[in-house]
Amino acid sequence: MSDSPTQTQEASDSSPRPFTALLVALQFLTISPALIKRAFTPRELGRATGYFPLVGLLLGVVLIAANLFLAHIFTGGICAALVLAFWVLLSGGLHLDGFLDACDGLLGGFTPEGRMEIMHDERVGAFALAGGVLLLLVKYSALLAIPALSPGIWLAPVLGRWGMVAAIYFFPYARPQGLGKAMKDHSSQWEILLASLFTLASAGLSGSLRGLVACLLAVGIVWLGARFTLRRIPGLTGDIYGALNELVEVVVLLAFAAGATSTGLAIPGLRA
Repeated sequence: MSDSPTQTQEASDSSPRPFTALLVALQFLTISPALIKRAFTPRELGRATGYFPLVGLLLGVVLIAANLFLAHIFTGGICAALVLAFWVLLSGGLHLDGFLDACDGLLGGFTPEGRMEIMHDERVGAFALAGGVLLLLVKYSALLAIPALSPGIWLAPVLGRWGMVAAIYFFPYARPQGLGKAMKDHSSQWEILLASLFTLASAGLSGSLRGLVACLLAVGIVWLGARFTLRRIPGLTGDIYGALNELVEVVVLLAFAAGATSTGLAIPGLRA
């Protein structure tokens, strides 16, 4: 998630209804059509964070369906590449863009101010290029290794988006304004609780100890990523939220790819 301009306006006094908050989350995190044809209020953005993991689950279900369909047509390598491309497309490249900016900003620059300025720059540097290539390569390799119905495919986007909610709630924001600031200021313990309940329920549906391991790994990645960021700049930004989502996703995929032949729900005739 990056700090590019989007539809925001002053918060209203009343809290948005749950269905409205879900639509805001869906429209903000995906390439969903504009179901709400007006500007989002900061309060709506804050309340929407509680539904981020649910949107991740919806994305995961679509990815599983695409994986099953493509596995009947293409070999494993092509199928994995197309699923990964679809994964990036569904989110509009929002989180990948944040990861690229974070690579350039956090790994470059000599001062916190300089790093913040680099992250705000739309140009892609050497760290972003290397980081993006490596990230996609690892994701591709993990998708190639796990079964077509592996819970890791739908659990990764769930935990990735929970990671963003946790980062928004528990860690300071770096800039005086921005989308992340609006979410930070208007989310509460109820949003992190709701997001966590969705996530734990999804992990339970995996029917595997790996689901619990993936949850613990997600917590660890968010904490380590946030602590590293705070050593480099004074707080988190929208780009950092997107980067944490990407890192959690890739770690969850790797957790399910480790010894993949003994886990998951393989289907005869489909790639293992």
